[in-house]
Amino acid sequence: RLSLEEVKRVKRHPVSVLLHNVRSLYNVGSIFRTCDAALCRELILCGFTPHPPRKEIEKTALGAVETVPWRYFPRTNEAIQVLRSEGNKIFALEITDRKRNYTTIEKDDFPLVVVLGNELTGIDQDILNLCDDAIEIPMFGVKHSLNVAVASGIVLFESIRIYRKLFLGEI
Repeated sequence: RLSLEEVKRVKRHPVSVLLHNVRSLYNVGSIFRTCDAALCRELILCGFTPHPPRKEIEKTALGAVETVPWRYFPRTNEAIQVLRSEGNKIFALEITDRKRNYTTIEKDDFPLVVVLGNELTGIDQDILNLCDDAIEIPMFGVKHSLNVAVASGIVLFESIRIYRKLFLGEI
């Protein structure tokens, strides 16, 4: 377990999460906590996604607001433009006609930003059009969606597993 000082100095995984118009403060807090556990590079909050300081975020983040680097952009398209200029690939986590499984991330896809959308409406088409690709988690039941915080954890940890295998030789 890293101390607060160590976590500020450690090299983070080259995977970030961008939240586009996520409405639930509790989901945002939960995603902060997952980003901390995964040692992701940063969390980018956009549009009407709530951002710190908010007690509801802190309630589920359990201190992760202090350990996860984060930025807020009022406009998601501007965030994507900045992130792309920093050398990131931008992947939407959304069911689209592209049908790329989230387990197929490759070496050239890093550093990676995973975009997650609103709990009810997903990612707006204009934002999807700005993404380099779209990935999805296969659904097998009646419901064809997961809670945004759950989905972020699945994709974040799988992306990091792939990164560590490809770049660090871990199995």
